[in-house]
Amino acid sequence: MFTNLPFTYRIRRSHRVASARIVVKPGLVEIVAPLQIPEHKLHKFVQAKQQWITQALKKMAASSPQQSGFVPTEYKSGANITYQGSVYPLTVMPTKLKRIKIEFTDGYTAFVPEALNPDEHNHQIREALIRWMKKQTKQLVERMVESHAAKHQLNPRTITIKTQKSRWGSCGIHNDININWLLIMAPKEVLEYVVVHELCHIRVKNHSSQFWSLVSEHLPDYQNRRNWLKKQGRSLMMAFSDRTD
Repeated sequence: MFTNLPFTYRIRRSHRVASARIVVKPGLVEIVAPLQIPEHKLHKFVQAKQQWITQALKKMAASSPQQSGFVPTEYKSGANITYQGSVYPLTVMPTKLKRIKIEFTDGYTAFVPEALNPDEHNHQIREALIRWMKKQTKQLVERMVESHAAKHQLNPRTITIKTQKSRWGSCGIHNDININWLLIMAPKEVLEYVVVHELCHIRVKNHSSQFWSLVSEHLPDYQNRRNWLKKQGRSLMMAFSDRTD
């Protein structure tokens, strides 16, 4: 990290980006840059964007104070990460495996290959957690669909777990259901609400009173679950906000 400005920032190299970009989250500024851009040019880039970064940090601090409760800025032992509405600690353990493995039993354990460069630990653990969360989301969503689909024959053609930067879910014209994997960090009831919401769009393609009546038949308390998203949704959407997948 660098501290020659009113904020600290760090540089992360990635072969997946074509140009440098700034990622701002509460308390964290990260420059994601291609391998070939010299470091001194990245520092000048940050200097030029100083005012924008400062304003973005202030705005986030004022409007999203709960953000830090979902994911940490550094993925190391003792860090807290949310899963289904509760916060659990992360433990990092060495392993002779060739790829990071995530396990969950009353907390997250990341088994990190001994051969992995320590400078890569933060990024690689984060990416492994994302893969694990997507897998858990898929399994849970499939069970929820199985539980609700039979009622009113709300059978989707496909179920896809996606990275959606502004939506929690969607239902296509051919009844393909998409669900945002970030919902695995919300309480289970909230994820279920989004699943039911999209399933009901198989029958009713709008948000008319008929649609909400159908949602209510499946989840009489859907409004409470919906309110959670209204209050916490913006913070949750920003978790892992610099993801590029």
